[in-house]
Amino acid sequence: VLQQLSPQGRLTVFDKDPQAVAAAQEIAAADTRLAIRHEGFSHLGELGVGCVDGLLMDLGVSSPQIDNPERGFSFRHDGPLDMRMDTTRGQSVAQWLETVDIPTLTEVIRGYGEERFAAPVAKAIDRRRQEQGPIRTTRELATVVAGAVKTREPGKDPATRTFQALRIFINAELEELQQALYASLSVLRPDGRLVVISFHSLEDRKVKQFMAGHSR
Repeated sequence: VLQQLSPQGRLTVFDKDPQAVAAAQEIAAADTRLAIRHEGFSHLGELGVGCVDGLLMDLGVSSPQIDNPERGFSFRHDGPLDMRMDTTRGQSVAQWLETVDIPTLTEVIRGYGEERFAAPVAKAIDRRRQEQGPIRTTRELATVVAGAVKTREPGKDPATRTFQALRIFINAELEELQQALYASLSVLRPDGRLVVISFHSLEDRKVKQFMAGHSR
């Protein structure tokens, strides 16, 4: 984006992830057109009314987050069961799973993961913590889920939908997206552009409904 901007252009980036912020700061040290905010893009409205020509929202988890086992996003690498975008605040998934009740857990897995085996998965997680104590790692959780999910699409890990659901919930991703979309209405100038990169149906549906409604 910076390569496409004129010398007078300005780019403000929002990210919850401290590692992403640190990477951006290295670029900002050499390019004064870049401003960085360590927060989610639900804070877009703080930029002011009609001050932005274009908005790009890149939703969900990033490759560096998935590839780092210490972040706990991936069931392919064993690591702490964290999944927070912002590791400086809030509960980790492991901490939340220690106390959540079965109905709430079922609702989260079904609603945010679109997992048809949500109830068996929630019961299996509860049984595991009752018998062996809290689930602490990604591999432990993936193993529990695999035992509860009876069938899965070819090539897809049984834990995929549960991991997605817990990540979306713990980071309040859909709520943040909704706030950011409505903030775009005030910060964009006339003829400004809103572009959203989404990766699953829950995000996609919200974005399409918002754009269809407000483009009228």
